[in-house]
Amino acid sequence: MSNRSIFTKEPVIILVAVICTLLWGSAFPCLKIGYELFALATNDIPGKLVFAGVRFTFAGLVTIAAGSLVSRRLLLPDRKNIRGIILLGFVQTFLEYLFFYIGVANTTGVKSSILNSVSSFFAVILAHFCYKNDRITPKKVAGCILGFIGVVLITLSGGSFGAGFNFTGDGFVIIAAISFSVGFVISKNVSANGDSVMISGWQLMIGGVGLLAVGLAFGGSLNVVTAEGIGLLVYLVILSALAFGGWTILLKYNPVAKISIYNFLTPVFGALLSAVFLHEIFFTFQNLAALFCVCAGIYVVNHQKAVPFTDRS
Repeated sequence: MSNRSIFTKEPVIILVAVICTLLWGSAFPCLKIGYELFALATNDIPGKLVFAGVRFTFAGLVTIAAGSLVSRRLLLPDRKNIRGIILLGFVQTFLEYLFFYIGVANTTGVKSSILNSVSSFFAVILAHFCYKNDRITPKKVAGCILGFIGVVLITLSGGSFGAGFNFTGDGFVIIAAISFSVGFVISKNVSANGDSVMISGWQLMIGGVGLLAVGLAFGGSLNVVTAEGIGLLVYLVILSALAFGGWTILLKYNPVAKISIYNFLTPVFGALLSAVFLHEIFFTFQNLAALFCVCAGIYVVNHQKAVPFTDRS
């Protein structure tokens, strides 16, 4: 049975998508716990970039090594996709996690998991300009409106939009989500011309090396290294390798809409796991209403008859 036939089967799609979103959801509490374990203060931005850089550099190396073992050849980019991989690494790893790691430190895990899900709505808007068969429709507009209502609700937690919205926290998480949306489209195009695992591994490593270099250049370091911290970092490395690798493979063999519909699970897992492991307040009217609007919006914008996408050019 070919990879194409395996990864287009509904049970496999559901299993891989749920695992990916669960892993991504678990990253929200894990990052905040990691900041404590490595003694990274809220204003220690270089240290956070080193933390991110180590994670994604090793995640990329693990992905490349595993893929090379399975395929029995060293996975290397070639001339036709090297530029796309570098661009993807810059946008979906370096740029996204530059803002994400800073943003998560300045807001709650529950809030960041809900805000980060706006990537699905920005992806819908971007897809309109990138794919012939993915035009904006009234249904998608309704879904986006639902999603952005959820964003407004979660930022009203301080009593008003201005009081509840923290730009270096909430704002940076949203910027990270936009970067993910751009990377989502780039990934779909780049993976069409190369091995999905190779692309995922190299873009993670390229972005990770960039984050590590910037963090070290500004004096960043992991202030306290413990067995618990190393264990958490190993988990985050495996998380990134599995989630990005699995998601890239699904995007290669399926239309964007068919896969992105499962994004609604990430804020659910993220909010619940943050409540459990960070002891954050989750069961409030605003949080539940915001989560419902965001999840419903993601489902609405992506629930459609799947058709193969083609590039506009």
